[in-house]
Amino acid sequence: MNVAGNQPAEVIERPVSLPVPTWTKTGIALLYNEDTDNTCDIRLKLTKEVLTIQKQDVIRIGGGESHSDHRTIVLRRQAVGGLGLSIKGGSEHKVPVVISKIFKDQVADQTGMLFVGDAVLQINGISVENSTHEEVVHLLRNAGDEVTITVQYFRDAPSFLKLPLGSPEPRSDHSSRTPSPLFDSGFHLNGNSNHRVPSSPPSPSANEPKYKKCWVGAVSLPLLMARVSRCRAGTDKLRSNCFEVLALNGERSSVLQFCTAAESTDWIQSISNNINNLTLENMKTINKCFAPDDQIIHMGWVCDHLQTSDSPPHCFKFLALKGSSVYIFRTPPVSTLDWGRAEAIHNVCEVLFKTHKLWIAEDCWIQSKLQLSHHHDCEAQGSKAYSFSVLLGHGQSHSFSVELGSDLTIWEKSFQRAVFMEVQRTRSKTYLCSSQGKILCFTIDFESGFTCSESSTKNIVWKYKFSQLKGSSDDGKTRVKLLFQNSENKQIEMKELEFANLTAVLHCVHSFIAAKVASMDPVFINSQNISRKHTHS
Repeated sequence: MNVAGNQPAEVIERPVSLPVPTWTKTGIALLYNEDTDNTCDIRLKLTKEVLTIQKQDVIRIGGGESHSDHRTIVLRRQAVGGLGLSIKGGSEHKVPVVISKIFKDQVADQTGMLFVGDAVLQINGISVENSTHEEVVHLLRNAGDEVTITVQYFRDAPSFLKLPLGSPEPRSDHSSRTPSPLFDSGFHLNGNSNHRVPSSPPSPSANEPKYKKCWVGAVSLPLLMARVSRCRAGTDKLRSNCFEVLALNGERSSVLQFCTAAESTDWIQSISNNINNLTLENMKTINKCFAPDDQIIHMGWVCDHLQTSDSPPHCFKFLALKGSSVYIFRTPPVSTLDWGRAEAIHNVCEVLFKTHKLWIAEDCWIQSKLQLSHHHDCEAQGSKAYSFSVLLGHGQSHSFSVELGSDLTIWEKSFQRAVFMEVQRTRSKTYLCSSQGKILCFTIDFESGFTCSESSTKNIVWKYKFSQLKGSSDDGKTRVKLLFQNSENKQIEMKELEFANLTAVLHCVHSFIAAKVASMDPVFINSQNISRKHTHS
């Protein structure tokens, strides 16, 4: 590791990312069921603290109270227009028969009690819940002039059952005689009838029940400590135009699907923005319980890409920068006691943050726009579009990824800030080492640079400033060679040392040099003053 060859000044010139105003928005999306491979319509409502997922339902708004969500309606068949409705689906498709179209100003529409998306339960008292499409068509065509049907709104009706007439059908095996679930029986139900022509339907009575279709709350997810994931469950692959929101209390949104990648990304950004704002507010509250030198700088969910063959391809961890340490949790710390239950704790000066080369995700998004099916994934790139490594002092490392480039930028700036503040607090770090059989103390000091002294007598063996370090090399195990330039004769002097914890020492050297450069950068200093607004002083 070449500690002198790093250029810390390059990564500290960008301003600190600040929280932006809270997003409040409403929109239509699809809820994807991975078990049935179906989608149903939903409405999303995003507020500062909650994401609500609503489904459509039919509710009673007049005509007395009813404790049943079943509706029974009498339809009087007309010579022109028949029953005035179309149906799709059937048991052969593992979905109920659903009303897919109601023709304006015809019989079904005039009742005010039938809606697109209603599942047909009974016809003239005969149950059709497990009937095929053709069986229901046969019953309706031969039910007489007055047809009594019982329906219930199918909240999870697949979207294709409610497509308008003339929509393209999905591909199917033409050798099979099973009709597509998109087969619409409007003509067969509403064509010419052999029955007599009844009179016009009477106007609805004022005492008859009234119904309307509306969006109702199904799931409300609190956003505090929530996380967003685009990965398929149990895999390292990204879903196309899809993501999930998982709340701290264990509730989840299921898979939310959007028509375009741009729309999906916009919702991810809005939800993540609100999560980050709640995290900042929570940090302010928690920091009141901690000393000024032990404040939380940043925390949030990351995806940990594990390298072992006997573990899942990834798992989610909660990462936090607090005081002098990097904390890794399985679940977020809720109380002050939880901070002592971290899975791992590392000194921030002895770890190295490294941003991976970014993959431009828009390339994959463009491809997904051309292929609207959720079967097409950006599998080649996996879920590491925005990733970084945390190299630990004992030589191991974690490879983390986040959902957005803005999240990656925040983590990068937060690590820089944490290192800078820790170096400013400690001012110096000393490590035991050996050279030519002697036990020495190697000290990294923010003001004076590098000093090597005898362990027993404390006598200084050699001393150099940070600016005199011109290069380094190590064997990756215990030994390092440091190359310093003599300030008087300009000659290069090599110092060879051996450490039991070499990686931690090299990371610490890098941290001190980066902090030294940062202290001379007015832009970076100003960003630190801004960042302290988010901590309790």
